[in-house]
Amino acid sequence: MYALLDRALKNIMKTGTLRVTDPDGRIREYGDGTGTPVGMRVATPAAAAKIAADADLYFGECYMDGSLELTQGTIYDLLAVLMQNAQPQTLPKVAKAAYGVRKMLKRVDQYNPVGKAKNNVAHHYDLSGQLYDLFLDRDRQYSCAYFETDDGSLEEAQLAKKRHLAAKLGIRPGMKVLDIGSGWGGLGLYLAEICGAEVTGVTLSEEQHKLSNERALQRGVADHVSFKLQDYRHLDQQFDRIVSVGMFEHVGIGHFNEFFTKVNSLLKDDGVAVLHSINRSDGPGATSAWIKKYIFPGGYIPALSEVLPHIEKAGLYVTDIEILRLHYARTLREWAVRFASSRARASELYDERFCRMWEFYLAASECAFRFGGMNNFQIQFGKNQHALPLTRNYMFEEEERLRNIDSRRPRFMSVPAE
Repeated sequence: MYALLDRALKNIMKTGTLRVTDPDGRIREYGDGTGTPVGMRVATPAAAAKIAADADLYFGECYMDGSLELTQGTIYDLLAVLMQNAQPQTLPKVAKAAYGVRKMLKRVDQYNPVGKAKNNVAHHYDLSGQLYDLFLDRDRQYSCAYFETDDGSLEEAQLAKKRHLAAKLGIRPGMKVLDIGSGWGGLGLYLAEICGAEVTGVTLSEEQHKLSNERALQRGVADHVSFKLQDYRHLDQQFDRIVSVGMFEHVGIGHFNEFFTKVNSLLKDDGVAVLHSINRSDGPGATSAWIKKYIFPGGYIPALSEVLPHIEKAGLYVTDIEILRLHYARTLREWAVRFASSRARASELYDERFCRMWEFYLAASECAFRFGGMNNFQIQFGKNQHALPLTRNYMFEEEERLRNIDSRRPRFMSVPAE
């Protein structure tokens, strides 16, 4: 049974050094012998066969259940050497076929009507808040940070992300702003406190909804920012500005037209929206089978080519696009380091299998951004071309103005005492 995996690894591994201990205890080496060796042990013939047939699903599962163990290096090191070598043409035929089936079925997998969307969100975002405090920054920003310097901290980069988005929105005091997928409230609070906006945030996570409103009360801005446990599709008022960060990956490709048509109806005629999402730079694809099963059911990372046509069909003008390249890789590295340092606490909250799942999730995601062509886009759009200045200079000027304000404000903890 190991012969299938042996053949696949020989075909994939061209550079680097991978040492695999097979189910019989023999050590086999793959690659060209360069770099720091990475090692793994495949404990059973069944595990070897499953990984060879569909590594996209079973590599992570075998790591979770212990039938794949590390012998040299970390799970990140192992995934990095494999992903740097893996090319679509070198994958086994059965793996290619499995991926093809996932692409054909993605509209079914990503069917997210209102009730199902809430259940999918609960699967991930209604985990213990104590878990997220183990690895996120103090503001619980659970999306790509914006690293302005090489040595900036995660806290500084997440603040810079909020500032960067606010500058693109061009908010004036008193404007009504909608945050679709408002998380634990960090961005909405920033827009209310620093920009003087009247903010409405919507989330489908009961834990996020409860905590974000507690934070608004704690910080004395509950009269300027309100977080609702509501699907954006049920809103019926209009806003001067709309922002959405890290939520679009949960929409599902069959709902893109619905999303932008609804945003159009929620946006005033002179309104501006900014959408921040992960982007696959190699064009349309399919969600990882392991990610779909264990981390983000119903989710999908879009390509720009899948998004822009729906913005156009909704009668909206794209006014600015920015690609954030390796910012999410750095963000995920920070999260992984923090999770590792708090792993014992995570094991107390859940169990060892959960910890291995979370380690795999963070490492695989970082590798996807470093080696798999993933990045982030920020698309600015509106109903007309006259709502904002003609050049991007206003963004830089506004960013500096906001920096002068937020740098003097106290840094609040992410949560009240739990």
